[in-house]
Amino acid sequence: MEEKHMQSVLISLLRKDNVRLWMEPFSSDHHKIQELAHKYVAATEFTLEEVISTLESIRADTSRKDEGNKQFKETAVASLQLHLPKTAESQKRKVHLQTKLDITVQELKKRISEEYGLKHFNLLMGKILSPGKRLDEQNVKNNSKIMVLVLSSEQVKNELREEEEKKRQQDEGLQRTHKGFQILSERDGSEDPTTTPFLEIADQKGNPLQIPDSERKALILAMGLHEKGRALMKKRNHSAALSHLAQADEQFNKCNSALLNTVDNYAVLQLDVVWCYQALQQLDCLNDARQRLERAEECFKRCYGEQQSRLQQIKGHTGGEDVLFLRLYLLQSLLAYFDGNKNQALNKFKIVEELYGQLCLDPEKMDLLMSLGFSEQDARLGLRACRGDVVAAERLISQRKKDINTLVELGFSKRDAAKALHQTRGDVNKAYGVLLDGAEAQHSDRQTKLDELLEMGFQVDMADSALTIMGDDVVQATKLLLDNQGVVPPDLLSPSPPSSSSEEPSTSSDSTASGSSRLDEELVNEVLEDIPRHEEDYLDVTLDEEKELMVQIRSYLEKQSSSSG
Repeated sequence: MEEKHMQSVLISLLRKDNVRLWMEPFSSDHHKIQELAHKYVAATEFTLEEVISTLESIRADTSRKDEGNKQFKETAVASLQLHLPKTAESQKRKVHLQTKLDITVQELKKRISEEYGLKHFNLLMGKILSPGKRLDEQNVKNNSKIMVLVLSSEQVKNELREEEEKKRQQDEGLQRTHKGFQILSERDGSEDPTTTPFLEIADQKGNPLQIPDSERKALILAMGLHEKGRALMKKRNHSAALSHLAQADEQFNKCNSALLNTVDNYAVLQLDVVWCYQALQQLDCLNDARQRLERAEECFKRCYGEQQSRLQQIKGHTGGEDVLFLRLYLLQSLLAYFDGNKNQALNKFKIVEELYGQLCLDPEKMDLLMSLGFSEQDARLGLRACRGDVVAAERLISQRKKDINTLVELGFSKRDAAKALHQTRGDVNKAYGVLLDGAEAQHSDRQTKLDELLEMGFQVDMADSALTIMGDDVVQATKLLLDNQGVVPPDLLSPSPPSSSSEEPSTSSDSTASGSSRLDEELVNEVLEDIPRHEEDYLDVTLDEEKELMVQIRSYLEKQSSSSG
């Protein structure tokens, strides 16, 4: 406190006399400092030695700050003043650290930990700095003063508990998602889809993919985990999203490369992983990010064709997919900046700005479409698909809804109708054919199983009831009929009455099977909630996050330009 008081008094005197210690003659002549000290001793209660020492300290600080300002202007490397806690080994509390400001607080903490041997601490600059955000995002500037606060043992325990609980919940959620889609991947559509949902994989033209069963299961798992990851991304829970996306990537890699070339899901996944990297400021993943963006770009070219020509043939429009390319070029610009390739970063960013301008929608057009009863999502996707043409967008959305309603009236579910229309470029007749083929395939499979039971001599009504009860499992249906002399027990044909105390309790195996079945359905229902209702949900972005990243990149490029200029 005494030292601070002395500095404060002498700085006031220096300002009053307009003395700049970091400039000549004081910067190089110690005798001038001594002369000034004699003058200030008379005006204060301090000793000569104290005044000289404090003036030298002020001169060193101001000289360092002046040099730091020059360095920051030339290289963008800032000088931060850290106030470290006193230790038994050292009384020195104030140190200076050179760093760029576009790193995260977590990266700075790691460096402080390595250089000064500190373990559990927070960084305070008016408020505790958030570990996941960059320094410049939290108003840390060149010459900022930051206090290093060592946490108490109780604070450390609480922090560790919170981290462990967060990780436990995240791991549990990932396991439930994986299990739910694993159950779905085992289903082949032979059972009644209204009671036993299943997933089918088709290419961009709506043709079911004829692939080995092992690859089909891996692909369903990959696409399911990806959808869950995207749902978490929309909530900006990028950490949990990245865990799901990483597992989706593992499952995709179990499929052969020829298969991945037929769907754009793999390219979108690569893009989503890198988007999470930048959101979490995981700058140590730059090399992996670079490779993923290269894979994404190549995959888009194969799926969409040069200049999206193949996509135009399949869908009749390409405007919606431009949001994917906006993210691709935006991330490429960011990586080029971190690689020190200023020209490439700038060129990509110019493309981003042009594309962003095209994708931003006129609020009046959005309001007009929504006033016609369309959802915000429908309006946004319709306008982008038609590149801002509100009349064409209204016609596109209306036709889609009309066709969906037509197919629903024919007995198909809304989701299946929308999916079929998406696969057939909106051709309602072809969509009807796709749905009919699927329904006939299911019917044919059940009929084959029914015929198998009839050939064994069972009556048609009993065989049909047994299959229904056993979920179209022909082996279990056969066992049921054989155990009961070819007749389905009456209590299985109708709802069971309430149990009475005189009835025997169920066996543990029955209870376990029942509980397992309920858990399976619960897990399946959970994951189905994350499958979007709209088949182009992955193209529906508000551009809010993209705008935030554009502001950051623009700031980086402007700083780099001014420092090099």
